[in-house]
Amino acid sequence: MNGNGPDHTPDPLKMKATSGAGERKGEHSSHLTEEVELQGHVIDSLIFPKILDEITSLGGTFEIREIKVGSRRHDPSYVRLQVGADNTDLLEQILTRVGQHGAMPVHQQDCELVPADLDGAFPEGFYCTTNQETEIRLNGHWLPVHLQEMDCGLKVDLDTNTAACLPMTDVKRGDWIVVGRLGTRVFPLERKSEGHDAFSFMNSTVSSEKPKGVTVREIAGHMRRSRDGNGKILVVAGPAVVHTGSSELFSQLIRRGFVDVLFAGNALATHDIEQSWYGTSLGISMEHGGSTEEGHEHHLRTVNRVRRHGGIRNVVDEGLLTSGIMYECIKRNTPYLLAGSIRDDGPLPDVVTDVIEAQRKMRELVQGVTFCLMIATTLHSIAVGNLLPASVKVVCVDINPATVTKLADRGSFQTVGLVTDVEPFLRVLVAELGES
Repeated sequence: MNGNGPDHTPDPLKMKATSGAGERKGEHSSHLTEEVELQGHVIDSLIFPKILDEITSLGGTFEIREIKVGSRRHDPSYVRLQVGADNTDLLEQILTRVGQHGAMPVHQQDCELVPADLDGAFPEGFYCTTNQETEIRLNGHWLPVHLQEMDCGLKVDLDTNTAACLPMTDVKRGDWIVVGRLGTRVFPLERKSEGHDAFSFMNSTVSSEKPKGVTVREIAGHMRRSRDGNGKILVVAGPAVVHTGSSELFSQLIRRGFVDVLFAGNALATHDIEQSWYGTSLGISMEHGGSTEEGHEHHLRTVNRVRRHGGIRNVVDEGLLTSGIMYECIKRNTPYLLAGSIRDDGPLPDVVTDVIEAQRKMRELVQGVTFCLMIATTLHSIAVGNLLPASVKVVCVDINPATVTKLADRGSFQTVGLVTDVEPFLRVLVAELGES
């Protein structure tokens, strides 16, 4: 107190309670802080140490205000942290990064909505989504975000009080878009607590030297449960499936109901049909492994014949195509999406050559997918990985370990990688799926 009455100097803790940011007294008088909290299996999932590492690596500070560690394996833990930074921009950057791991401000408020001012672009400062389960706060209530996908924005429908991820290309002027991080929260994927599971959080393997038998058995188990339950299996396949002589193995998976959706390109479909008609793949005999006379023309003649008949379904219906991957998809009415490439010959009439349209169709087909198997295709695997929520179990099989690494590095951290050739993997998988 002074001679003029009570001292009305603002209390830093009260400032935090009202504005979400406070000022710490001491050596750095301008040090800004905000309290965040996280709960769940944040200790055994290594989420907590990851958050601390994010804070310090960005140049911030932290102080553990409260921590309650679950005493039993199934018990959740709770942590309350005070996060500090020397300026507002750095504090905002830190809070955004730790928010992606589930650390939420103690004092929440509704999300900020801004109408899009033009088609095909978000307002500046839009909230950028992750592939993990997300909610937004609207009118004091938390709402789930639908169509979860990384690298999108969040569109809110005020008439229905719903929110969904929205790709940039689909933005329409007047759409209500979430801006900033306030009023958003993320629920990171947690490590499974029971037994060994190849899909446990941060348990992916990309080593070519690790035993794969156990992993393939677990993959087969997940596929069997997806087929026999409410799951949906997506397979992303490259032309190496055909080149390595694995077409019949893959066809067995389709016939037995282990493929609900197929994503591929022009090459897989072309060489699959080429093999059915000419017994070659890129002109190489599938019987003796050597080149054949005028074999280099086979794939182009294949494309031309399919184009002359108007599409793959037509050559099946007319009895011209009687075996192979595409034949099985047509006979079982298995949905497939062939996305185009600038390298494509032809392409086949079924190929979607508009990239944006291909993305839209893929987004439609991935809804409800619970298991994704990616086989020998780098760019296609990464593209599809970007469309999948983190809750979808993903297996990436490739002879090149860089493919698996690139997929994980681009955000699809739930991926289990197997570094092996396609044919032996599919042979073992089909055998495992054949067991009761």
